[in-house]
Amino acid sequence: MEEMKKDENLETQEAVVEETVETVEEAAETVEAAEVLEEAEVVDETAEKIAKLEQQAADNLDKYQRTLAEFDNFRKRTVKEKAGMYDDGVRSTVEKLLNVIDNLERAVAVQEGKVDENDAFFKGVKMTLTQFQEVLRGIGVEEIKALGEKFDPNLHAAVAHEDDENYGENEVVLEMLKGYKYKDKVIRHSMVKVAN
Repeated sequence: MEEMKKDENLETQEAVVEETVETVEEAAETVEAAEVLEEAEVVDETAEKIAKLEQQAADNLDKYQRTLAEFDNFRKRTVKEKAGMYDDGVRSTVEKLLNVIDNLERAVAVQEGKVDENDAFFKGVKMTLTQFQEVLRGIGVEEIKALGEKFDPNLHAAVAHEDDENYGENEVVLEMLKGYKYKDKVIRHSMVKVAN
């Protein structure tokens, strides 16, 4: 009997050991599963952070590129506006000086041939006119060619008309007032008489 009790105790102990081993194995599996789950959560959190940072970097790059493009456009527009303001200033100033040049040309034309070439006053007026013309050429102002040219409404203002078979169609036969242009923009149209 005692032997039977020992066998039963031994069997009970073996069953308890087996049950304990199973419990320990289950616990180990649970711990491993928890560790894997924890690692997966860390990987998910890291992936989310990476995705968030990549999106933020893309947004910042987009903002930077837009700002750079806006600044470049601003710079170009400013340069263009400055050049336009300078050109407008030159045209405005020259337009005001044209009457002086016209009067000097008239004075020289009226006195040419009537006065001695060595007359100091005549020589001074002529030199002043030449100097004005050189200054205009130096800043890029050009006279508009009119006499003998075909009438161009963009460059000439027709104030008189003449029918004469000696001239071609729409030919400028008389320039009453010189026209000037600056960088392909007309400051003042030439006042002309047109034939046919």
